[in-house]
Amino acid sequence: MLGICRGRRKFLAASLTLLCIPAITWLYLFAGSLEDGKPVSLSPLESQPHSPRYTASSQRDRESLELRMREVEEENRALRRQLSLAQGRGHRRGNHSRTYSMEEGTGDSENLRAGIVAGNSSECGQQPVVEKCETIHVAIVCAGYNASRDVVTLVKSVLFHRRNPLHFHLIADSIAEQILATLFQTWMVPAVRVDFYNADELKSEVSWIPNKHYSGIYGLMKLVLTKTLPAKLERVIVLDTDITFATDIAELWAVFHKFKGQQVLGLVENQSDWYLGNLWKNHRPWPALGRGYNTGVILLLLDKLRKMKWEQMWRLTAERELMGMLSTSLADQDIFNAVIKQNPFLVYQLPCFWNVQLSDHTRSEQCYRDVSDLKVIHWNSPKKLRVKNKHVEFFRNLYLTFLEYDGNLLRRELFGCPSEADVNSENLQKQLSELDEDDLCYEFRRERFTVHRTHLYFLHYEYEPASDNTDVTLVAQLSMDSLESSQTWSPIISCKATFPETCLQ
Repeated sequence: MLGICRGRRKFLAASLTLLCIPAITWLYLFAGSLEDGKPVSLSPLESQPHSPRYTASSQRDRESLELRMREVEEENRALRRQLSLAQGRGHRRGNHSRTYSMEEGTGDSENLRAGIVAGNSSECGQQPVVEKCETIHVAIVCAGYNASRDVVTLVKSVLFHRRNPLHFHLIADSIAEQILATLFQTWMVPAVRVDFYNADELKSEVSWIPNKHYSGIYGLMKLVLTKTLPAKLERVIVLDTDITFATDIAELWAVFHKFKGQQVLGLVENQSDWYLGNLWKNHRPWPALGRGYNTGVILLLLDKLRKMKWEQMWRLTAERELMGMLSTSLADQDIFNAVIKQNPFLVYQLPCFWNVQLSDHTRSEQCYRDVSDLKVIHWNSPKKLRVKNKHVEFFRNLYLTFLEYDGNLLRRELFGCPSEADVNSENLQKQLSELDEDDLCYEFRRERFTVHRTHLYFLHYEYEPASDNTDVTLVAQLSMDSLESSQTWSPIISCKATFPETCLQ
């Protein structure tokens, strides 16, 4: 208590001193000026001479007065600093609370302001929440052996991050359907449904469009999804086979809630100068809005597109442009961009990290240089993993991670989301539960009931059954990089050709 009183007395004394010093100073100056017989100048205007007789003596007096004024101001500043420190010590002794100097106060107010801004920005940046067990629909066009392999890697990357049930709509030719139907049937991933749509039946819808793109006629089939997919399906995410996901696909599904008005297409801007027409001399691309849009990742509002007569819209646009362009260079992407050029209100532009494009002429570095959290990688070059890019090693490692990932580890249940009962899976669980774990042969007996994930015809192979039923099936365990090695397969081929009876042993 005594310490508090002493602190207050010191504070009062310092305050009185601060008030009295200027008054005494002015009296001193006033008295000095009376001795010289001159009035004190209180204003800069009054300090100016009132007559042409301006002597050197008056100039010296004026300079002397200014010097004294500066000294008084310095003394006042020193007193203010001492008063501030005394006040700070008094607060610390009395209340034990934090004190703020002028510098500290500015810093804390800036931190507080930054915190408020960060809070607001985090609220504005939050994605609309996807319901816990809401099914996410994904459409993929797939044809042939190579595309089937790519689809598996894409699906692995989606399953690895997903927390919602998935429904894959696969537009596939007969080869891809055979391979992928067997794969998903033996994979038995919970909360995953797969439907196939015959791509060969859709060829007549787009075969009239000349296409120079390496994807061929299948590269045009995304244009007819409104007719192909079920009429009750309202929205779908459309993906190319050369996509790798690095996040939960539900985040992309949530973007549908941001569509407004007549927006029915969600697309990322094209990350090359292709549609600007300056890649080489006499380069003449299809019409596009600015840089155009890449169709490797598309959000489609199917119900609204049907009401807008999308079929008629893209057909009329394609017919008109083909009169001058003669063929498409980038398959469906050219036609999508031509439609958007005429109807820009249709598109909602997705952030660039939803489709980081690794093509030969890409400018995608402008995207991931500023965005640390990449979402989707798109290998949209014919060279695929061999594309020239200074960061290609990072992206290649991400792709290879899912290529070599054990798909059996993705057979995990989604807690709280009931999945459709699979008869084969239930029978398998029942048979496994009947085994005796204490049996010395338990592992062997268990293996008899285990269903292995099966990928038919990993490489291109045209199967012709042998007439004498002497076909040989090779079961081997090897790494992915050894699969295409000729040394691996040549002994088997020579064995079958030369010593068929030995190979059967």
